[in-house]
Amino acid sequence: MSSLERKREKHSPFTLNPDPRMKTSAEIVTEARHSLRTLRTQRPFTPRDDHRQLFGETSRAQDGRPPSTFSLYAWNFEAPDSRPGSGTRLSPLEHKPRLPVAQDEDPDPVSPMALPKPPSDQLELKRGAVGARARLFRAGSLTTLPPVARPTEVRESVNSDSSPEQRELSAKGRGRRAPYVEPTDQERRNKDSGGPSKPAPPRTNSISGLRFHGGVDSSIRPGEGTGAGAKTELGTELGNGDRPASQEAEDESVVWNVKIFPLLQELESIAAGGSEDAVERLCDACDCLHGALAEHGMLGRRCRKRAGLLRALFCLIDLNSAQLNLQLAKLTLELNVSGKNLLNICKLIFKISRSESNDILFQNNSIIDSLLCVLRCEDVCVSGEAVLYCVGTLKFLSGNSTLLRLLLAKDCVGVATLLIQKLHPLSQPDHTQFTIGGHIHVQLTATLRNLADLPESRPLFVSHGTLTELCLVLRHHHGDQDICTNIARVFSKLSSYSECCLVLAQTPGCFTLFIELLSRHQWKQDLVVRLLFTLGNLTSRSSEARKHLFTAEGCMSVLLGLYHTYHGRWDPPPAHTPRTPPARDTCNPRTPFLGWRESKDVLVKLVRVLANMSIHPAVGPTLAANTDLIHYLLDTLELRSMQESEELLVNVAATINNLSFYQEDSSVVRDRGLTVAKLLLKLLLSSSMDGMLEATRVFGNLSQSREVCDFIIQNKVHQFVVTLLDSKSPEVCFSACGVLTNLALNPPSRTTLTQEGAHTKLADCLRDFGPVDWQLAGLVCQTLWNLTEEGGTETGPPSTMNNQEREALLEVLTLYLNKEDALQWTSGDDMRDFHRLCWEMEFLPVAQRLRDRIQTQTD
Repeated sequence: MSSLERKREKHSPFTLNPDPRMKTSAEIVTEARHSLRTLRTQRPFTPRDDHRQLFGETSRAQDGRPPSTFSLYAWNFEAPDSRPGSGTRLSPLEHKPRLPVAQDEDPDPVSPMALPKPPSDQLELKRGAVGARARLFRAGSLTTLPPVARPTEVRESVNSDSSPEQRELSAKGRGRRAPYVEPTDQERRNKDSGGPSKPAPPRTNSISGLRFHGGVDSSIRPGEGTGAGAKTELGTELGNGDRPASQEAEDESVVWNVKIFPLLQELESIAAGGSEDAVERLCDACDCLHGALAEHGMLGRRCRKRAGLLRALFCLIDLNSAQLNLQLAKLTLELNVSGKNLLNICKLIFKISRSESNDILFQNNSIIDSLLCVLRCEDVCVSGEAVLYCVGTLKFLSGNSTLLRLLLAKDCVGVATLLIQKLHPLSQPDHTQFTIGGHIHVQLTATLRNLADLPESRPLFVSHGTLTELCLVLRHHHGDQDICTNIARVFSKLSSYSECCLVLAQTPGCFTLFIELLSRHQWKQDLVVRLLFTLGNLTSRSSEARKHLFTAEGCMSVLLGLYHTYHGRWDPPPAHTPRTPPARDTCNPRTPFLGWRESKDVLVKLVRVLANMSIHPAVGPTLAANTDLIHYLLDTLELRSMQESEELLVNVAATINNLSFYQEDSSVVRDRGLTVAKLLLKLLLSSSMDGMLEATRVFGNLSQSREVCDFIIQNKVHQFVVTLLDSKSPEVCFSACGVLTNLALNPPSRTTLTQEGAHTKLADCLRDFGPVDWQLAGLVCQTLWNLTEEGGTETGPPSTMNNQEREALLEVLTLYLNKEDALQWTSGDDMRDFHRLCWEMEFLPVAQRLRDRIQTQTD
């Protein structure tokens, strides 16, 4: 059988066949059915997280982690610079600034150097500002358009006893603003020619009239910034192409006056009106504004009035509409905000995504594209918290099946993989951003966990190299249970498919990493069970994986330690009694409580790994000689019942079957064969067909021992085995024939089987399954050959068939030995070739010998 295993290892789906020659007929037939088998099991259930929050209640330390709940208002956003910095270092001005006057002096109310007076009660003013935000839909809460007033009118409207900031706060409290006044023709001519300019109006929270303190004129009013002053300020800078920057500024001003400013006026009027459909109209206006900016190339940081535009958009956030805020967030991100504004926008989107009722808004909005762009472009060292809330939003959205497919279509897997690569430098424990990097990994791996549910995601995980990157994350964050559990869930889902198994098994150090994680987190049941499930999938498909896992440092000690831990703590409740919590390990107060179902699930996956490893010809004999392993397996058979743990006992029996195949002198299974046979009786006599089948297979190997054969006859196990020949399952009949073949080698047992009518049942089995399973037909003929061996005992009659049984058997053999008649039921060229090989290699030689013997006995 070692030769057979080498052939199976050579033709493993995980490696290319180094031998270009075609398989021989014998190899094809031999590989079609083999004694050693891998085991299947169900993937661990992934619970649904009904609470949309960044972190679980007990998953991470509460101190220092970003919050999931917060409030955002317009005043949380910073005023952006009116234009990007030139990058030129300026020399200091050679003048002495005026010192502030004493408080008892009366400063010049119109002097540009007059300093503002601080508010007398900041808390009272702050409460007034909040109250104003709460009344945004009332008349006057969002002020009317800013006045483009004459200088004299502006001076008349200014209170000489107040500073500009005090006048601004006073205006907010009153909720009033002077009406819009159309500038005169002379004022327009002065502006166009760079003539006298009027003083700037006071700073307000108006949608269309917000200004910066100082700097170039950043007002978003129409008609400004296009004269000689603008040309002087811009100098000879070149914009796109070869056109002077001053010409581009003039063109932009025209677009602003014709396209952009009217839209801002519309936003102002809708917000001030407070109608029932105000939100819908504001969203439509924002769409039009976005389209106009995009059409004329004014998105990003290319708009010279970007500062005022952003401030105007921020004012609308206080309307507290999720639909509108999502529109504003999309437009704001398109304007390439950074710093605190980027963080607050990401937090705003995160806040909206926390409610499942808002999922429909993300389906009808391209905001997901903007979020993915943030993940692609932002520096995690600079904007780590913004990236965290951005990924947290994607995690929430991936819980919606429709949005999950949308994320997959937008290559969220590729973006996530790129972000993982950008986070690798932060994964050193001494890095200042290590903590925020770990927080981002929690959200990112949870998102990938949801994406892994879709079958269409498997090629993307493979092509982007995501599985290899996740293994690297495990190495860097091996102590973080949240990250390890999320990645283990990804692996448990994807390892059920061959192409993903191939990539994972070929990742350097993969098996050593898994063993280290199992050792470190042995009490984290949901992590342990998924790692074991993944290892079971890898070892079920690759002979190399079985060997690499077995040779990984500390493999058997860790696996046997897990067996001891979970087997020893498993105490299922008695029937018809209330369940009581399992005891905690008193030696380790940090040990979590483990229920018997959780422990059983771990043991099922663990035994499957052991069974799959034992198939390798270099690993199986070593495992069969491991006293501790055999002790745990037999202890499980003895202490557990089929009613409470059928899958576990079936897996244990399959493992013992694989180990019993190796008949070396060092085999503990061989030495304790009689004990194993006694323990398997409860599986053989159970109502579980899987249990009966596995027990019969083990008896097929153990029955090579004379001691076990005597036990089978004495306990009338042979009667049950003969009954199994009536089964309609070829696998059950094949296993039963294996036991009967070994029993028939002993003359006393041969006579006993003849008396049980084994000949007749075997002939019926040959007639029923021969045309569809020539391997089974060949084994039936071998069993009949052993049964028809001449010779009896002093205590019983010769083991010969009567004439009627011989004639029936000869009729079937004659029919099937005719090649044309034997293969006429086979359809398809491929299947016909396979059945022909099986018929020639497995059935024909032994059937011809059996027919000759039966004819001789008849004569």
